[in-house]
Amino acid sequence: MIKRASIFTNDPRTKVETVAIKAFVKALIYISPRFVNLNGPASQTVVGIVSVSAGEERSLMLEESSFDLSSKVTYAIEEVETGRSFRIRFTSIPGPPGTFRGVLRLKTNYPERPQIAIPITARFHGVAEKR
Repeated sequence: MIKRASIFTNDPRTKVETVAIKAFVKALIYISPRFVNLNGPASQTVVGIVSVSAGEERSLMLEESSFDLSSKVTYAIEEVETGRSFRIRFTSIPGPPGTFRGVLRLKTNYPERPQIAIPITARFHGVAEKR
């Protein structure tokens, strides 16, 4: 990450000086991508995958807290590397066309970040809207 700041001086030769600070900020938990976007035919299943991994040496555990799209989308958490990385697979449930928004909230065992949220947008279209 790079942040820049302008400093205004009273020096007649250099009225403004720019300072840049470059840093790597280590996250407790990495989520990639930060959200899920499911887009496709309403009559078929559409899949999206999110990776979650620990940024710390200590073990990470995930557990469902709440999920508000259970009638439109299912999800499954796969532990890729024990206590280190997970893959969350979101799959649409075939049904009527429409646009839906929701969030999967997961509890963690990290007291500094007890919950993570993964926003979900789903747009399922009918045959006439097919592009």
